[in-house]
Amino acid sequence: MFHGLARRLGELAAGRLDTAHADAVRRFVRQTRDVEPPELQARYVATFDRSRRRTLYMTYYTDGDTRSRGASLAALKARYRSAGWAPEETELPDFLPVMLEFAARCPAPGWELLAEHRAGLELLRRGLHDHGSSYALLVDAVRATLPAPGRAERRAVRSAARTGPPAETVGLDGAPEVPAFGDPIAAAEGARR
Repeated sequence: MFHGLARRLGELAAGRLDTAHADAVRRFVRQTRDVEPPELQARYVATFDRSRRRTLYMTYYTDGDTRSRGASLAALKARYRSAGWAPEETELPDFLPVMLEFAARCPAPGWELLAEHRAGLELLRRGLHDHGSSYALLVDAVRATLPAPGRAERRAVRSAARTGPPAETVGLDGAPEVPAFGDPIAAAEGARR
């Protein structure tokens, strides 16, 4: 299944992208087409599931793990519905492949949405290049389809690259400090003494 999908991805890239980025997508396909699915899965997990700087959840770059992210996710769902599209409920609405599917099915609002998330895409792109991941080729191709960011957006990307996503510690005042590694029960008992 993956091999047929990879071949189709290369064909689609040729129709939407300039030659250099279409070639990059084809290069990704060549690099992955003979890799067994378990190895591809392991690469995917190592690339996207183990780093805050390489997540495919676009609102994480703007909202981090804060309460405002929930509102952003709800707004995305409402946006999809207003365009007449209902994605499967198996993924969060800010998952990049879901957003790309929206752009394919509802081009005008979909590409507008992707353009609004250029900063997150740029941070993801940088993280993938720093990691040496071939997935960077695909994100480069997506970025090539979007308008160039403005000065303020480029400044925001530089700032977010330095500081990471927003964070909040609401409700953690007075909580005992738990060592990063160790026995949390022992840490809690020590806090009670």
